[in-house]
Amino acid sequence: MAKAVVAQAFGGPEVLAVVERELPAPGPGEVVVEFKAIGVNPIDYKLYSGAFGDDPSTLPQTVGSEGAGVVTAVGPDAVGPRGPIAVGDEVVVYRGDGVYASSAIQSAQAVLPKPESLGWEDAAGLLLTGATAWDAVERIGVAAGDTVLIHGAAGGVGLLAVQLARLRGATVIGTARTANHEYLRGIGAIPVAYDDGLAERVRAVAPDGVTAAIDTVGTDEAADVSLELVADRQRIVTIAGFGRAAQDGFLAIGGPDPDSARIRDEARGPLLDLAGEGKLVNAVAKTFPLADAARAHTELKAAHPIGKFILIP
Repeated sequence: MAKAVVAQAFGGPEVLAVVERELPAPGPGEVVVEFKAIGVNPIDYKLYSGAFGDDPSTLPQTVGSEGAGVVTAVGPDAVGPRGPIAVGDEVVVYRGDGVYASSAIQSAQAVLPKPESLGWEDAAGLLLTGATAWDAVERIGVAAGDTVLIHGAAGGVGLLAVQLARLRGATVIGTARTANHEYLRGIGAIPVAYDDGLAERVRAVAPDGVTAAIDTVGTDEAADVSLELVADRQRIVTIAGFGRAAQDGFLAIGGPDPDSARIRDEARGPLLDLAGEGKLVNAVAKTFPLADAARAHTELKAAHPIGKFILIP
């Protein structure tokens, strides 16, 4: 029997419960993964909140799309993005389904080899935020010589966007709470505090101007300052401010966008390679037992330390 977290109704974290279920044998193109660590993301609780629909026929809902573990069974033609998958393989899963579990059946197309040098917790929380950051950096063509403003640089996506932009040779300015400025300096960003006067503070540290901007927070401040400082609106991208992007003519990525889906899938292998080589660091803020998924979601909604929350089955 496998344990799994499900949402029994639409609402807040209180609707989550741990259930036991028997796993069938994997079918064609499927594998069973025994999870060692599971990534926690805001989209996990947004999906069962009812914000994207509340059709009761979809209940109970499984939760979670990323994790890391060991393959315990394989179906016919179990071939992943990096080749055939075998029992005993240590793997990373994204985009998975129902990953908040001790074991779960997954499509082989969501399963990639885990770099040997990468720990379970680091691997489990890398790919959702990493692929989103990769998509943003790629879509605005960040390159050597750029000065990039990243709003929410200390958040899950922001931290990886900072590192990816730096790896491409860009100068990075990141907005964050003052308490997070030292960490941002440590990964090569120039930190600035947000709120009133942000544009002036950015100009002070970037006298030659800002060439591109990535908004991970979706606030009017992020949109207004990006529009004020970046001359080319095609070099402004948001992962959250969809209304402002439509209104003001800059790029919004994610959701049903087929380009985002393709870019993020293609990014999984390179992200794992960079992390395995120590060139990309994904901070882990806190771990929770699988049974405490509701508490993890409650804490994730509040101010919390830098890095990802991880569930341990």
